[in-house]
Amino acid sequence: MSTTSPKGKDTISKNGNEWETAEFLMAQERLSRVAEQLKLGSDVLEPLRNPKRALTVVIPVRLDNGTVQTFLGYRVHHDLALGPGKGGVRYHPQVNLGQVAAMAMLMTWKCSLMNLPFGGAHGGIRLDTSKLSNGELERVTRRYVSEIIELIGPDQDIAGPDLNTNEQTMAWMMDTYSVNVGHTVPSIVTGKPKSIGGSLGLSEATGYGVALCARQAVKHFGLAGNSPTVIIQGLGTVGSVVARILHENGFTVLGVSDAKGGLYNANGLDLNSLTTHISRTNSMTGFSKAEAVTNEQLLEMKCDILAPCAVSNQIHKDNADRLKCKILVEGANAPTTPEADRILESKGLPIMPDILANASSVTVGYFEWVQGLIRLLWSEEEIFARLDRSIIEICDRVFALADKEKISLRDAAMRLAVQRVVEARRLRGLYP
Repeated sequence: MSTTSPKGKDTISKNGNEWETAEFLMAQERLSRVAEQLKLGSDVLEPLRNPKRALTVVIPVRLDNGTVQTFLGYRVHHDLALGPGKGGVRYHPQVNLGQVAAMAMLMTWKCSLMNLPFGGAHGGIRLDTSKLSNGELERVTRRYVSEIIELIGPDQDIAGPDLNTNEQTMAWMMDTYSVNVGHTVPSIVTGKPKSIGGSLGLSEATGYGVALCARQAVKHFGLAGNSPTVIIQGLGTVGSVVARILHENGFTVLGVSDAKGGLYNANGLDLNSLTTHISRTNSMTGFSKAEAVTNEQLLEMKCDILAPCAVSNQIHKDNADRLKCKILVEGANAPTTPEADRILESKGLPIMPDILANASSVTVGYFEWVQGLIRLLWSEEEIFARLDRSIIEICDRVFALADKEKISLRDAAMRLAVQRVVEARRLRGLYP
């Protein structure tokens, strides 16, 4: 088994595949578990266990001081049976081929589960955004697009923002692609600014969907009480929206956290006061109306709903048995390891999996892609009405399959996703 070094350098697995890092092997393990349940043969399974294609590019960029620095970039297509690739672009000093390939596989299942006409893709650049100026980031982004331009396009591969990228990054990507093809192509990316074709509602979509899945889970599992309690790890773009929407729907938010630590109040946080404090100090530190706790402690506090909305692998074999929540709702991508899955399953703790709970972003991204293709702007009301129907319908299907087959929610969601991809591959056949 291969691993990823602390500095983010790729290592080669025993099979000689550079993408087989620990993160990718975890993604493979989840596929293998469901493939065994579905009794998929090796001829069907093997093409899904690895990327369809993986591109590594060298990105030389002139810095503001006149020197040239070289970065590594990646773009991976996992499976394209359902349509063009769809997936984010992340900037981080530990980005590697295995991490990107794992995210591409996750996107395959996410798009399939949500009945979107997309396959799974993902990309990234290994860099530290805090060490580059805005101009340097623009030049890195534009050179990256130029290097991967043969793989991308509105009918080939559509990018979106991910870790440390945003609507400005997408605007640079759209412009670079458009300049190269000679005309404006809005649907080459999603998550771009509204003034150049971005969709209404996208900035809140992920958090909105996580909150909606939490509400559906509470309803399905019949949690008692008029005000279910919630703890949210990560009070960023996603977590802050989850906290606000659940609070507005009568939930009691007991705790929240960011990268530096967390806050907890057994009687419920005053979110308005906390928001004011963060706006004034740019930090949660020193907030007087809650107890300061660590991120690790926050995860283990008693609550009805635990929503990890930060980064991957936060719930693992060493802390899974200490969780005291009644339902886990995965707002982040892959916050729970397969080992933790087995521990939580043995405890009977339901998990709303990431391919369902945080799929609203790619769903609204699909809406943006469609709007760009037909040059039509939908209202925010139309966007959220369509999103509500999609999320509620898929939640109901996952709940029904899990109840019928006596399996976990993750296995039910993965079964639905994998079956759709397998059916698409069967119908399309093998060429030549």
